[in-house]
Amino acid sequence: MNESLPTAKNTRARTPKALRPVAVTALAATLLAGAATPASATADSGAAPKAAVGQGRPELQKAIQAIVDAGFLGVQTRVNDEQGEWVGSAGRRKLGTSAKPATNGLFRIGSSTKTFIATVVLQLVADGDLGLDEPVADHLPEFKLDRKITVRMLLQHTSGLYNYTGEFRPDGSVEPGIPSGGKEWADARFKTYQPEELVRFGLSRPARFEPGTSWSYSNTGYTLAQLLIEKVTGQSITEAMKQRILDPLKLRGTVVPGTTDLPKPHAHGYFRYQDAAEKWKVIDVTRQNPSMAAGAGDMISTTKDLHTFYSALNSGKLVPAKLLAEMRKPHPKSAGPFGGYGLGTYVQDLDLGPGCGTVLHHNGSTAGGYVAAMYSTPDGKKTWTASITYGDTAPDLAAFAKARDNLLKQVFCDGQAGPADKAKPAR
Repeated sequence: MNESLPTAKNTRARTPKALRPVAVTALAATLLAGAATPASATADSGAAPKAAVGQGRPELQKAIQAIVDAGFLGVQTRVNDEQGEWVGSAGRRKLGTSAKPATNGLFRIGSSTKTFIATVVLQLVADGDLGLDEPVADHLPEFKLDRKITVRMLLQHTSGLYNYTGEFRPDGSVEPGIPSGGKEWADARFKTYQPEELVRFGLSRPARFEPGTSWSYSNTGYTLAQLLIEKVTGQSITEAMKQRILDPLKLRGTVVPGTTDLPKPHAHGYFRYQDAAEKWKVIDVTRQNPSMAAGAGDMISTTKDLHTFYSALNSGKLVPAKLLAEMRKPHPKSAGPFGGYGLGTYVQDLDLGPGCGTVLHHNGSTAGGYVAAMYSTPDGKKTWTASITYGDTAPDLAAFAKARDNLLKQVFCDGQAGPADKAKPAR
């Protein structure tokens, strides 16, 4: 439910104090816990016909193999750049089998959901149905929100609202929210939460700061953004998303789920935790209820659809140029290891070698099982999208960061992106 891929080591951004929610703290601890036995890499016949499936780009195949070698169960990935489209996979689809992940598989995208939500909100702003700097309370009076909280602040994480999945205390200890890690989450992973329930939980805790005065990642703000979309459009979030993004872009593999099931084909994701006896247990969490992250991390997609969406967004096809520029203005206090945060997207200056430049991204993870990557140049012409799955052992964080940096360097560090295309927003 947050940006989940450890950032490039050398970025032109400072690291703020304790900005990551509990779910990501648990992720980092897991990544540091150990290493796994490497699995072999392959390309899969499930990819789109136009793609050169695992062929002609041995350096990319080697790069995704290194992610598996760092201790993950499997990877499926897609690169679109001046050389065309390349897809490949590495590792295993499921524990106990030798089958490789299908390159057209569906997966849980975690907080990459936030970019979809922010895009719909900005479309409503473009249509005149919302004001970016108007009080959210005007549309959702039932929550008695501070009237200083604006639509912009929800998308930018500057509302000060407590993050319902947990927060860091000033001393660095964790104040837990709803179950988002460990045995507690494992036992509650099929529980259904209503969006209003999540928001009220967040509002029951003290605000972190006065609205607009600082920055802190908050899933609560994006669940409110979903409710705002539903109130303004009179549609469910599923209907609004289909009408404004999924149908215009023909995203056939992208789902706003209402069930615990993950459509096929898919790779399996696993969750490792300590039980009451402090023994490590591993469970298959392919099936889990995503309602604990409504609007903040509950969507399902494919590498192809994530590429299509993020490329369209960054090339100016989904929101007008003026609002796209607003989306890319990081709040000064958001600067950290992922870059700076704008409106539903991170802006990061890579410093991995000659010709790197700026990338936009919003990666994500679920409480268990899945990590998603979604990167693009500012013009949308180069993208890297991926799904990474956990197995029965804890990956090595340092090895993974090295593998990820190598892949980013190969995809994004051979030149600067050009100006964004001017195109009519899709509806």
